[in-house]
Amino acid sequence: MLGRAIREQPRIFAVAVAGSVLFGSMVIASAYVVGGVVGKVVVPAIERGSVTRGALALAAAALFGISVLRVVGIFGRRLGAGYMQYRLQAAYRRRVTRRYLDLPLAWHHRNATGTLLSNANSDVEAAWYPIAPLPFAVGTLVMLVGAVVSLFLTDWALALVGLAVFPALFALNVVYSRRMAPRQARAQRLRAEVSGIAHESFDGALVVKTMGREAQETARFAGRAGELRDALIAVGRLRGVFDPMLETLPSLGTLAVLVVGAIRLNQGAIDVTELVSVAFLFTVLAFPVRAIGWVLAELPRSVAGWDRVRRVLDATGDMPYGTTVLDPAAPAPATLAFHDVHFGYEPAEAHLPGTQVLGEVSFTVPAGRTVALVGPTGSGKSTIASLAVRLVDPHTGTVTLDGVDLRELTAASLAGTVALVAQVPFVFDDTVRANITLDRAGIGDEEVWAALRLAEADGFVAALPDGLDTMVGERGTSLSGGQRQRLTLARALAGRPRLLVLDDATSAVDPRVEAAILAGLRAPADGGAPASILVVAYRRATIALADEVIYVEQGRVLARGTHAELLATVPGYADLVTAYEQAEQEREQNRTYDEVTPLTSGLEIEVDR
Repeated sequence: MLGRAIREQPRIFAVAVAGSVLFGSMVIASAYVVGGVVGKVVVPAIERGSVTRGALALAAAALFGISVLRVVGIFGRRLGAGYMQYRLQAAYRRRVTRRYLDLPLAWHHRNATGTLLSNANSDVEAAWYPIAPLPFAVGTLVMLVGAVVSLFLTDWALALVGLAVFPALFALNVVYSRRMAPRQARAQRLRAEVSGIAHESFDGALVVKTMGREAQETARFAGRAGELRDALIAVGRLRGVFDPMLETLPSLGTLAVLVVGAIRLNQGAIDVTELVSVAFLFTVLAFPVRAIGWVLAELPRSVAGWDRVRRVLDATGDMPYGTTVLDPAAPAPATLAFHDVHFGYEPAEAHLPGTQVLGEVSFTVPAGRTVALVGPTGSGKSTIASLAVRLVDPHTGTVTLDGVDLRELTAASLAGTVALVAQVPFVFDDTVRANITLDRAGIGDEEVWAALRLAEADGFVAALPDGLDTMVGERGTSLSGGQRQRLTLARALAGRPRLLVLDDATSAVDPRVEAAILAGLRAPADGGAPASILVVAYRRATIALADEVIYVEQGRVLARGTHAELLATVPGYADLVTAYEQAEQEREQNRTYDEVTPLTSGLEIEVDR
């Protein structure tokens, strides 16, 4: 992993290591300069009882010069290491996010949102934590080699002390890393779980509050947060045991040098200058040697974070696009066709069986026509809508657009030809204009208002305080459910798609407004070509507007025809539509669908007329 970091940022790493080597070289040099000052200037001055100004000035100049070079080395090391670390974190956040967007929805369904947030944030940060001390540690290794060579050149007995202390430091760090690894891995996993619970609780605030589950959700979060606290305390406790030991070893080495050095001094093997230089060298080496410990200490957490990041980067299930491009300027609506399509969802866990959803599905949405999908809950209607816009691919069979398999189209061509308005509307925390344009080229205010009129949304947008510049809040909390649906419909229409897929996209809209919207889509007021429409519907008024109705049950197409034909010939269809209509009438009698008062908490209640 460290090798990957160096290969990706070689120049910055080289600058940081050069600064660290310069610093380490000056540390060794300072030890011998201090020894020289003591042996050549201080001791003679004490013996003579006077100080030579020239010698004193030379000593001061040498110490000052070494200090300046050390500062330069520290600056290069810190700047390079920090720049390298933050560049890697930014790069891998982008890679993880890009990978999220490339992976199919089936993969996202198997992974909690909180875990994905943790992967892109804390896991990426943890993966590259060792980069900050890494150049310092590399420079320290160079410095240690230089120090050992210097010790051997000075005295073999003192060199043996160094050879005993330095390996002991490395061995202690290795033991520390092995004990720390499982603790850091558990802490990193718990970080993701805490993030997941928090995200789920906040995202489900409506359910939590209306069901009175605040205390239970708080307790659930507190329990996992307590586990994370205990895991981090275990990490801190282990660090508390090893840190003093890592600090003590160099000090013991200095003490051993003084003892052995005193003996060698009495034997005449070394002089005062060499003894002071070696003792000072051990003193100043204590801090740089800790840099190696910092890298080793961060490696367990880093590896745990990297494993979680790599799980995303190495995830399989890509849906590669082809190279075919449909004519973006083609005014004619598109033709959608399903040919013997089979599809099933993969299990959440490998040992569980998958879920078969669709089998032998074949039908066509002719150019410029409206086809309604009708069926009971769980019959596969939303899955068919997902296949139509290639959110998923069929296991067998093909889905074609103007005779071209969707898998052969480029991503841009598919997005420019087909638009989906999902069952649950999603609105960004931005202005009305930004939510509709999505920064797409060629969509100005004129096109925005045209799309709003077609979606029957121009009236309420014009009444907003700032019109198109009104901020709608997170997930559109300042808008009603019906307003959000019409806004997302306008977003899809602004791109002038040739095929429009509506997955129960007007369920929160008044039936009269819904009928006006569908009528406008079939015959645009601006004289433009109507789009082909595949609509998942349950209201009789919506179904009656369709040119053809596809009745789906248990993942299979059981019947097709006009609404009147199916009503007369298919009992299951007649029962379902009648039940829908009765429920609709009851709701209409008791409450409104399109007048909703947003609360400050972001929840919504429906207001009786």
